[in-house]
Amino acid sequence: MVIPVNIRLNEVPVELLPGETLFTLRDRLRPAADILILNGAAMNADAPLTDGDEVSLITRGEVPSEKELEGLMAARHTPGVHAKLKAATVGIAGLGGLGSAIAGALARVGIGKLIVADFDVVEPSNLNRQQYFIDQIGMLKTEALVSNLRKINPYVEVEAHAVKLTADNIFPTFGKTDVMIEAFDRADQKAMLLQAFTAEKPDTPFIGASGVAGYASGETIGIKSLGKNIYIVGDLETGAQPGCGLMAPRVGIAASMQANLALRLIVD
Repeated sequence: MVIPVNIRLNEVPVELLPGETLFTLRDRLRPAADILILNGAAMNADAPLTDGDEVSLITRGEVPSEKELEGLMAARHTPGVHAKLKAATVGIAGLGGLGSAIAGALARVGIGKLIVADFDVVEPSNLNRQQYFIDQIGMLKTEALVSNLRKINPYVEVEAHAVKLTADNIFPTFGKTDVMIEAFDRADQKAMLLQAFTAEKPDTPFIGASGVAGYASGETIGIKSLGKNIYIVGDLETGAQPGCGLMAPRVGIAASMQANLALRLIVD
């Protein structure tokens, strides 16, 4: 009795023919495909297929159907990641250099829902490090970010709140989240959010940032655990001050580390 071998092709379950390989699968189902991805890795050589493999067949330059697009956007993921990310909700407080970059990174990996909050508008000095554009100057950051995220990944649900966060409105603003990310510039706002959130939701991971200013070595930016479910990204020392500003490269390093830590906590 032949036991059927089942894989996922472009995120859709498919049963293989006996002895079918990556190349013969392509030849059978999508002969025009010139980008072949097996379990997250682009392949230039044929390979055997086994039960549970994830395969993406892409034709370079061809715009896929809306039905296929979301699956193909996740083609380079590690197997098993997409379903967990799709089911997760992440909160981001502050949409400046950290928050706008974190949101973009999480949208690209296919997070299911983002809850974001910021009261401010985009202004010219933001553009040296924040993920906005000149034609968005004057827009609320929430509106500008939602517009940008829709261009990155239209399948991510974004709940945006144009409010100034205080200890009194954090929880009406942020409902159920699997991970909470603090992305403020000011130390007092950071402390307020950390104290309020960890007191109310100690079992929800909290990822903050401290010490990301200037252009010192990116190697000094790390992740420090401050107790159960509390993580701080940065060097914990280098704050913005005269002579030491906030700049895209170092802020971007910290933002990517915050986003990556959120991904790890969700997937693991």
